[in-house]
Amino acid sequence: MNLTKSFTKLEKSRVKLDVTIVQTEIADAYQNLLAKYAKSIQLPGFRKGKVPVSIIEKKFGEGLKAEVAGDVMEKALGEIFESATEFERPLPYSQPALDEAPDLDLTKDLVFSVTYDVFPEVKLGSVDGFKIEVPQVTVGDAEMKEELEAIRERNAIVVDCNDDDKAAKGNIATVNYCDLDEAGNPVEGTERQDFVFTIGTGQNIYKFDDEVVGMKKGDTKDFTKKFPKDFEDKDLAGTSKKLRVTLTALKARNLPELDDELAQDVSEKYKTLDDLKTDIKKNMETALENKLKEIKSNTLLEKIMEKNVFDLPESMVAAELESRWRMLAQRFRTDEAQLERLFASSGQSKDGMLAEWRTEAEKMLKSRVIVELLLKEREITVTPEDVEAEYTRIAEGAGVSADEVKKHYADPRNKEYLIDDIKEQRLYAQLLDKCTLTKGAKTAFADLFKNEK
Repeated sequence: MNLTKSFTKLEKSRVKLDVTIVQTEIADAYQNLLAKYAKSIQLPGFRKGKVPVSIIEKKFGEGLKAEVAGDVMEKALGEIFESATEFERPLPYSQPALDEAPDLDLTKDLVFSVTYDVFPEVKLGSVDGFKIEVPQVTVGDAEMKEELEAIRERNAIVVDCNDDDKAAKGNIATVNYCDLDEAGNPVEGTERQDFVFTIGTGQNIYKFDDEVVGMKKGDTKDFTKKFPKDFEDKDLAGTSKKLRVTLTALKARNLPELDDELAQDVSEKYKTLDDLKTDIKKNMETALENKLKEIKSNTLLEKIMEKNVFDLPESMVAAELESRWRMLAQRFRTDEAQLERLFASSGQSKDGMLAEWRTEAEKMLKSRVIVELLLKEREITVTPEDVEAEYTRIAEGAGVSADEVKKHYADPRNKEYLIDDIKEQRLYAQLLDKCTLTKGAKTAFADLFKNEK
């Protein structure tokens, strides 16, 4: 298409695109559309396809011009964006907005402008040379004991409690629960049936373990649960909820002895308890190594962000926040409309939650932008041999065959995630190699992972 274009950078990664399409393109498009309609249109007093062009123009001229304008602008934008750089091309979730609807004059060039968000073009300054504190963590006897106790729990024999037995910590409870409104009536859409959890582990959204302790099978209890401001679930922190819980089943665990027989029950590859302990320590050390890598990388990105301040396009932030809202709805096993009603019943709102998430979401997005820019700037690539080596490393760490690992990564999306991860790890290694790592505070192994449980 015969046209001219110019890009103007605006604030917050917005771009204004000015386009001029030459008059002959407009005239040709109009004549082609007119000919198309002339073949098919039918009006009273004329046979199909025999209506004079002058009558068609008189009756439908303005509509034809509007259609031509829309078609040529769409075609022009398609051609422009196809050859544009990522700093000129609109983000997938940023629809170009027409600044002003143009008047189509078949004797003149068509001039129009659109505005939209693009990927942030950031000139990164300092990205290395930082001092980074690394927590001092060891895998000792206490950590080994905790993991062995967890294995005993997983291999316990579960038996039904008597009807008169009271629920206690360590028991497995099956409950039905729901939110209550101010009048004490169930809130529609909050009902949860046959929810199973171990009392004392906090493995339920509302952490009502203590309220269930002492209940017997068949008991129903209404209570108000208050959540502290530092509650781990930010959506509930600083709020309170009226709840109703019914205990429908109660089971107890009989823990096995910590011996060779238990080790053999865990896996046929273990012959003795010492074999199991050796493998546990190896796995914990690997987990610790990976966690410390993550901590160093995150700290590095935070320091880079402090030295390189930039704004994100609003559409990028909005898309991330909407994605988190959808994920929350999935977590609550409900749809978005019902989730809004659920929050409204407790005096909250979707807009309030999105505002609360915004700072953390922006931090995550800025990290991603920095990583993407550095990967391109440093031209970090991954070869097929690199991928094969990673398959082997994963297989050895997981104690499975390389073929099993390859089967998982046969899915193109999984393989793409793996390749991206390899690239990022190489980037972090390059950057951290030029940083000074210092010893941080001594930290317990469990504390390092507590937010992941």
